[in-house]
Amino acid sequence: MKILGIGIDIIQNIRIRKLIKDKDFINRTFGKEEIRLSQKLSNKSNFFSKRFAAKEAFAKSLGTGFRNNLNLKDIEILNDKMGKPFYIKSKKIDKIINKIFKIKKYNLFLSISDEKDYSIAFTIIQTR
Repeated sequence: MKILGIGIDIIQNIRIRKLIKDKDFINRTFGKEEIRLSQKLSNKSNFFSKRFAAKEAFAKSLGTGFRNNLNLKDIEILNDKMGKPFYIKSKKIDKIINKIFKIKKYNLFLSISDEKDYSIAFTIIQTR
């Protein structure tokens, strides 16, 4: 197994707190399941901040950023039963990774965390 890319991003939570007041921003940036999960939470700004940072970290791990027709909404982050965050591997993500790294089998690793003022995300793309 080989690490193909790493990415990290940190964001001020207040920045996202202001942006999520605009429903168009939420709908342009986050997937349906992410939006649905946020409705159960009282601290929506940190929830969305962590996911925004994770989307940015993923784009950085590709080494291309948001190119190749990749948009923020294409990258969706959910949590398993234990609360561990993970990326949804969509057909579009598969295609982009295949195009950049010339591989079909890969693992994505994600760690996210937040504090009062900041959220951070770290991503690794690895061959399988």
